[in-house]
Amino acid sequence: MKTWFSFGKGRRVLLPFLCFLCLPPAFLSAQSAAAEIESLLASQAVTYEQASRFVLEAAGAGAFDDPAEAFGFAMSRGYLPANATAEAPARLDGVSLLLMQSFGLRGGVLFTLTGSPHFAYREMEHMGFIHGRVGPRQTVSGDTLLYLTGRVLAHLGE
Repeated sequence: MKTWFSFGKGRRVLLPFLCFLCLPPAFLSAQSAAAEIESLLASQAVTYEQASRFVLEAAGAGAFDDPAEAFGFAMSRGYLPANATAEAPARLDGVSLLLMQSFGLRGGVLFTLTGSPHFAYREMEHMGFIHGRVGPRQTVSGDTLLYLTGRVLAHLGE
């Protein structure tokens, strides 16, 4: 009786060969993700495009190959300030709105009623994600974006 695992003489090489073919794409995607994080960490001011792609993928909202596609998705859902442009440096209040909306974090009454970036910033500050001497209009560096996303993921237990 033949089963799926019984290989003939000529098929002994087939399974290792198929495994060998499947491994390089996994390594390439890991390398590209590492390169992307390295570029974020090196950035003194991330753009709304970069922030959208990173946060939406961390939140599980989708896998975006193109940062412009992620930016369009975030804008269409109201995850970003209405005046945000793709190449503009991301501000802390805009990133706060993106994080709160992408991860589905519940805010207080004013944030719930208005959905404004200012109140998203205040909610993130109240929840303890943002602390120190920062303001809502401050531009967000790559390491700050990674830190805030990590804090939100830790808060959600992921």
